[in-house]
Amino acid sequence: MFLFGPVGPSELLVIILLIVLIFGARRLPELGKSLGEGIKNFRKSISSKEEPEENKDKNKKDSSSD
Repeated sequence: MFLFGPVGPSELLVIILLIVLIFGARRLPELGKSLGEGIKNFRKSISSKEEPEENKDKNKKDSSSD
């Protein structure tokens, strides 16, 4: 019954109406898309392990000498 904790369906409706009033119906898809891309990039940067800078420089030098 308490899927969102103490926030009920009527409170969710009020929150959604306020968001639509503030941002407008036309801009909501853009906001959703940019929020999704931001979360996606954040998760990608957290989960990926990058090489240290020293290894990247060595790899570039080795591949350029071929």
